[in-house]
Amino acid sequence: MIPRSKDLLVRVSFYWKPFFSGKYLIVTNVVSSGGMLALGDCIQQGREKHRTPEKSWEWQRTGRMSAVGCSMGPFLHYWYQWLDKAYSGRAVKTVAKKVLIDQLVASPVLGAWYFIGMGIMEGRGWFRGCVEFKEKFWEFYKADWCVWPTAQMINFYFLPAKFRVLYVNTVTLGWDTYLSYLKHRENQQVDISGPDVQESSVPLPEVKPLDDKL
Repeated sequence: MIPRSKDLLVRVSFYWKPFFSGKYLIVTNVVSSGGMLALGDCIQQGREKHRTPEKSWEWQRTGRMSAVGCSMGPFLHYWYQWLDKAYSGRAVKTVAKKVLIDQLVASPVLGAWYFIGMGIMEGRGWFRGCVEFKEKFWEFYKADWCVWPTAQMINFYFLPAKFRVLYVNTVTLGWDTYLSYLKHRENQQVDISGPDVQESSVPLPEVKPLDDKL
């Protein structure tokens, strides 16, 4: 049994290794980015449907999430390549620098990419996407700092460079679910830009002149 299992692992590794090297690595990163963002939206929609069973499934929304995720794949691919070249090695100080740069640069860029990209895909335009990102930025960024510094420390310290994007996309499943929630949650705030309050139709009592009362 052991030799057969070993042969099976060798055959499997023979097929998957090309996807993590050379020209196929970027394809793997693009597909995993889009797939995980779509899966995160499916999880969030499942939670929404559990709360409101009458709500119908929005496959177009999942498709938009997947498309935006795929568009992020090349950026993540080349971003981590640049980080590894600019700050090579696994010393704690080097890893800390990479994590800090990733948080200060990549996180805001990807947040804007997500909200603006979704705004364009929804047909609302890039400007509405910018407005939404501005409104939700601090909520998004505070949550980002709670999740990603620890995850990226593990990424930069333990993993080979070729597995970085796949690791991020795997860990990010819960994060993608949160992004779907943050993007599509119902706005409970009161709309202060609504129609003006109409004048009351109740007639006011007639005020008589003072001379008539004397």
